[in-house]
Amino acid sequence: MMKKALLVSLLIMSLALPLFASGAQEATGPVTITFWTHEDPNRTALEDRYIAEFQAANPDVTIERVTNSSKKMPELLLTAFAANEGPHIFNTQIEDGYAYIANGRVAPVNLGAAGFKSVKDLKASYVDGVLDAVSEDNNVYGLPLELTNWAPYLNKQIFRDAGLDPEKDYPKTWEDMVAVSQKIVSREGEIITRRGFDFRYPYYLVSMVPMVEQLGGKLVSDDGKTAIVGDEAWLKFLQFMADWGPNGLNLGSPTYKNGRKLFNSNNNDMGMAMSGLYQAGRIRADNPDFYNSGDWMVIPFPQFEDAVEDVASAYYGHFYMVNSQKADREQKVAWEFITYMLSHSEEYLTEVGLIQPTKALMSSETFANIPYADVFAADMAKGNIVYYAENSAKIQELIKEAVEGVMLSGIAPEKALASLKVKAQEVLDQE
Repeated sequence: MMKKALLVSLLIMSLALPLFASGAQEATGPVTITFWTHEDPNRTALEDRYIAEFQAANPDVTIERVTNSSKKMPELLLTAFAANEGPHIFNTQIEDGYAYIANGRVAPVNLGAAGFKSVKDLKASYVDGVLDAVSEDNNVYGLPLELTNWAPYLNKQIFRDAGLDPEKDYPKTWEDMVAVSQKIVSREGEIITRRGFDFRYPYYLVSMVPMVEQLGGKLVSDDGKTAIVGDEAWLKFLQFMADWGPNGLNLGSPTYKNGRKLFNSNNNDMGMAMSGLYQAGRIRADNPDFYNSGDWMVIPFPQFEDAVEDVASAYYGHFYMVNSQKADREQKVAWEFITYMLSHSEEYLTEVGLIQPTKALMSSETFANIPYADVFAADMAKGNIVYYAENSAKIQELIKEAVEGVMLSGIAPEKALASLKVKAQEVLDQE
């Protein structure tokens, strides 16, 4: 864990823009655009078609699309940019992508290529505030592939098998989540063979920081100077995770396969899994019988019984960005291609379940008719954008260290919190 955290730190430091940018400045002739994105089979089918259509309309352009797992993408990008070999286009979550803006490694949106007269016009076409995370010095540095929040997907048949009524007994609180999971869980010895629910452990900023916020704690103080605010809230959260893990009630663990990846198979091994609206499209593609069965539903993000703030999952954006080291013409072509892809926002929503938050899409009948879009929209109104800063990745690594320490290594929550506070403050002070 420490070796990985050190690697992340060194790679982030290496994001500082080098004195001599690379990239040939060819003004005419064939151009090849490299495009890195995370794996999503449903989106691949769409974007392969968009690439073919764009190349047909622009015969001197070749788009090379490369996919990687979303979990590996941040580190792969850092390594590539550290070697000055980053792709022309990439997307990653904003908490991982903000460092590229802060270090000048991505280019502002080419307004002409994107079809806007001004930054004001560009921002006016999106839901208020969603471009703030990629805005600096009156420029916008990314366009959203998706704006996503998470909520639990629920398998109704597994609930019924456990003697529960999914419509009435679904968990409204985290305490309910424990009680329901205890009724659903199955084990062989100490090994869990069926989980009632489990968290998405690599993404601590998205779904676990909001749990702390429900209890009155904060990741960073309002003035941005103090990390890990509200000891009582953090201690209760860490104790909850210790109890959840294998040394406590043994209801789940980061060592098991991501529940979201099991849910679609409907193999009686995952009662609930946290995911975004896009998961519905993946169920439909992976298991149409389950999708059409009516045996799944989406429920709101739970709250603690003694919550002092009504907070749902944080929402994050995957933004398409363009490498500022590439030649001007290549940057322009890259933005033209991104614009072409994003001109199909209703298709991204209906075919893949991705929300590209333009005002036109969010007010459309298409959005209103998507199953459970109302649940995600209501939760998003109660959520905050995920913490993003130049060192977001390091902060997330520290939360991971604290959570997995109490869950897997038997570290006392008080000790884990003390270490987290010191290390997170050091990171914050470096910014």
